[in-house]
Amino acid sequence: MATNQSFVRVGDADELRDEGRLLVNRNGRSLALFYHEGEFRAVDNRCPHMGFPLTEGSVEDGILTCHWHHARFELSCGDTFDPWADDVQAFPIEERDGDIYVNLTPKRDSPPEQHWKERLETGLEENLRLVVAKSVIGLSNEDVSASEPLRIGAEFGTRYRDQGWSSGLTIHSCMANVLPDLRDDDRPRALYTGLRHVASDCQGESPRFDQPSFETEEVSADRLRRWFRDCVEVRDDDGAERCLQTAIATLEPETVAEILYAAATDHLYLDAGHSFDFINKSLELLDHIGWEHAENVLPSVIPRLTTAQRSEELSSWTQPIDLAELLFDCFDQLPELVEAGGSGGEWNEPDDFTDTLLSDDPHAILDALKAAIQEGATCEELANSVSFASMMRIAQFGTANEFNDWNTVHHTFTYNNAVQQAAKRASSTALYRGVLTGAMSVYLDRFLNTPPTPMPSIDSTDADPDDLREELLETFDEEGNVNAAGAIVAEYFAADGDPENLKETLGRALLREDAGFHTLQNLEASFAQFDLREDADEKELALISLARYMGAHFPTRREAEQTYVIADRLNRGEKIYEAN
Repeated sequence: MATNQSFVRVGDADELRDEGRLLVNRNGRSLALFYHEGEFRAVDNRCPHMGFPLTEGSVEDGILTCHWHHARFELSCGDTFDPWADDVQAFPIEERDGDIYVNLTPKRDSPPEQHWKERLETGLEENLRLVVAKSVIGLSNEDVSASEPLRIGAEFGTRYRDQGWSSGLTIHSCMANVLPDLRDDDRPRALYTGLRHVASDCQGESPRFDQPSFETEEVSADRLRRWFRDCVEVRDDDGAERCLQTAIATLEPETVAEILYAAATDHLYLDAGHSFDFINKSLELLDHIGWEHAENVLPSVIPRLTTAQRSEELSSWTQPIDLAELLFDCFDQLPELVEAGGSGGEWNEPDDFTDTLLSDDPHAILDALKAAIQEGATCEELANSVSFASMMRIAQFGTANEFNDWNTVHHTFTYNNAVQQAAKRASSTALYRGVLTGAMSVYLDRFLNTPPTPMPSIDSTDADPDDLREELLETFDEEGNVNAAGAIVAEYFAADGDPENLKETLGRALLREDAGFHTLQNLEASFAQFDLREDADEKELALISLARYMGAHFPTRREAEQTYVIADRLNRGEKIYEAN
């Protein structure tokens, strides 16, 4: 209970009765005082929605209405009728000997961390970008670990979308992965970006209902793997989920991952590579929030397997050369090839290996990969080579192609990046199938490099790296600066600029835009490829290809950034509303 010492004098009681409302400032806090229905009331003067002064609102029937966006508040406690507005802080108020005293401690003072978590959940439920942005900023200012908003987003996104894992949760996972590469100020922006896409993905969707695991611990990993793949084969979601839940409950995480990867490679390039990438992203998200959430997260990827389009059903994979038949023949040979490679020495990549992967002969490509496996090449080594080839397709993409063809080379790149990341996580012969499939997708993209765009070549420059980073941002302000963006990155490396600063700039450029799903994916995959590579030229290529892709897709309207800036200004106490 408040003591008398907690109250401060804020005005004259008769004046408040006569005026009906007063604006006062005490101890740095702006208060709106009201006399309504014979009672004195005190609330924070700033509307929690966008900062409009509530003393300029109206009071009727116990309801305070803000005149800017018509947010309504129960006057005695400050609770809002409108979830998008948040509650306004109310304060204890008393009349003493003709004076008005207010206790500057709010009536309800729940811990800020709890408040912002609850607001984030509301923002996701109602798909309210401003609420999501304010919540993420609030949690960041309370030094709450990024794993908390990541967890909240994961739980919401996997629960409230019956169709399962999709682009929103993939973006959420991508943003989690790139947080260390961003400026401190941009990390909340990245979380906001992922969370707002999760909310948008789930809006209007029905919730997902779990299937339980089998009540046994006596089913072997091999049998669960076989059952799961059989259920996926006949598109049985419920049966697949019971098998997967049992695997999660009884097996090690690596084995569970292997089961998922095997099912994702039983057929070719499911949903243009999205299915494998989504599965991998679900596992990467668990790296951030903890394996204890696997039973909620992983079953959401099952529809990506059971409903996926299988590329062996497409004419592009069967005509004029039946790539599907070639691949399935290779799959049958894999156990023997892997066994032979296991007794060999270390594999050394031939000098012309990338040229072979980029060639127009699918037989030669597969023969080179099979020979490498037989010589002892690991899945991770081959995935690295195929990822690099797919990155070359973007770096040398011809701008005379149709704009949508950027998606084609992008899908190949993100698929191969996911296979490479999977090979680092789990040891499975099935992942070689992903490598071989990815190589054929690189082959199919060959016409998009006809002719290949020349790589920018700059041996030395006197340019200042900081100036080049600013120039790059300016380049993204104009449409079509594909080659210019790539050239600036090449010059930045020639100027011995710090790659980490360049990554921060590329992240900053991405997060200020209304970037689409593929562009957000592309940055995360490019950063991953940069980190995975040891060769300086290959590292440079990763960021050149990224800059070219971003240059093709920027600028945008930047609506989401405007919302974030408003939330940030409100959080700092700045005025959004200015009276005329």
